[in-house]
Amino acid sequence: MDDELDGELRNPFPSPPSHYTKYTSHNLALLALYNERLPDHPNPVQHQVLSDQTDVPEWPLSQLEKPRIDWILDEPDAYYDVFGDRWFVKDKIPSLAELGGNQLYPEDPSADRRPALTSILRSLLVTYSNLTSSVLAPPPPMSVTDPEAPEWQGHVEWITVLGQNLMAAANDLRPVQARGNLELMMRRQLDLRREETKTLHAKCDVLEAKLKELRSSAELISNFGSKRGMLDTVMTDLSVPPDTSENPTSVEQDDVRRWAEEVG
Repeated sequence: MDDELDGELRNPFPSPPSHYTKYTSHNLALLALYNERLPDHPNPVQHQVLSDQTDVPEWPLSQLEKPRIDWILDEPDAYYDVFGDRWFVKDKIPSLAELGGNQLYPEDPSADRRPALTSILRSLLVTYSNLTSSVLAPPPPMSVTDPEAPEWQGHVEWITVLGQNLMAAANDLRPVQARGNLELMMRRQLDLRREETKTLHAKCDVLEAKLKELRSSAELISNFGSKRGMLDTVMTDLSVPPDTSENPTSVEQDDVRRWAEEVG
């Protein structure tokens, strides 16, 4: 049974806890009433405090209380367990020394680790060279009944320790690397936004220039149309013959012509 429960807790999609059925509206109301009456009873017994209520459960109602987060935070290494896994409130990457390894660089993250890491890298290169030489060395003679540990084995163990230090130091720099990558990504996005804004402004300037040209062309066409209309009106006025029905000069000429015929 315990194995099944442990397997269920470690399931990626576990079933709800079996006590979720206790969180009913009736039980929560009983819990509120119990906490309200509790100061009046020096020796509180659940059934005595809630003697006037019905359907009081046999199990203690205090199980329905919310977890005290302040109690968890008061602990030096505050943690909580969820589905069989332990999670720390403050996410912390354990150092190599805390994991039981041989740490060769300073534990203080604010200290300059570059000299220590440089020494570790040089020691790694030297040890690798010595390992190559020890591998090429001839085997011990067969007459030796209790041979010593081979030299290359010590070099391999030391290379393992140096590699662990380099990997642990690199993992400690993951937050710094993440912040640097985020800063570069945000700067790149800002540069892209500026380039896009600059392109949009350039397009707007081109469109504005085109609109000015169209406005100028429309004004020229409008002015030309109005001037042509005035010219057509003037030409129409000039093409109409003058009205001589009431012209005194033309009447006198007719009278003179008629008089001349009569005299002649």
